[in-house]
Amino acid sequence: MKKNLILGITLLALNFACSEDRKKINEVEVDATLDSATLNSDKPKIKFFQEEKEAAYPDAILELYSPLGNQVFRPGEVPFEFNIKNYPFGQVGDNSFRLFIILNGNDPVGFRTPIFQQDLKQGSYRVVAYLVDEDGIALKNFGNYIDRDFQVGDSRPFPYSAEPYLALNLPTGGQVFEVGEPVVIDFLVLGGDMDLDSLLVGVELGELSYEVDHMSPIHIENLSPGDYLLKVRLLRKDGKELEGPFSSISKRILVR
Repeated sequence: MKKNLILGITLLALNFACSEDRKKINEVEVDATLDSATLNSDKPKIKFFQEEKEAAYPDAILELYSPLGNQVFRPGEVPFEFNIKNYPFGQVGDNSFRLFIILNGNDPVGFRTPIFQQDLKQGSYRVVAYLVDEDGIALKNFGNYIDRDFQVGDSRPFPYSAEPYLALNLPTGGQVFEVGEPVVIDFLVLGGDMDLDSLLVGVELGELSYEVDHMSPIHIENLSPGDYLLKVRLLRKDGKELEGPFSSISKRILVR
């Protein structure tokens, strides 16, 4: 009896710790007006909210040794070399991807080693590299991620711009979600601070829209089955859109 009581108290404590670790903020409910012909008052409303939790590995440092800023490579295999500090990378038995890169706003690609090559054609490239936690969510403290521009072949650098921009960790293009599974939008804002620079991140899904003013994952619940075009945009609080090439990202997702 005493053992069962101790076990029960332990489980309650763990549940409490988990609920304290993850907190919903900025929750909004909207009617499912994506298809007015199927509107049903008994249908659960679509929910948007952000989920905050204690930062994992806040002291993790990601350094990029190659490419250097605006370094020029021949078309073909381009070397990438990272140094990772204060983070459990490459531990024996861990087969998960913990280091990701995004090239020119495309889907992220994961790696299990800090040194690798990518076969790249002629062009200008911007790489965003970042570490993730055990849930696959990008770490968001200073030093957890890094960006850099470089060129391959006879290509001009991107025009200089002091505007901040977006990188999208989740979802990936064509990602499939089961009915009842939340759609998680995980993003990074680079080259600026959402608070100091008065920035918003806006999400559009069909007729639905949602805006947030800080960098935490966005969850969307109760979506009906369908093929959706998801747009994520970086905006200024005065309503002006940013004009950089990576200030807006679109991905198609499927709920089935």
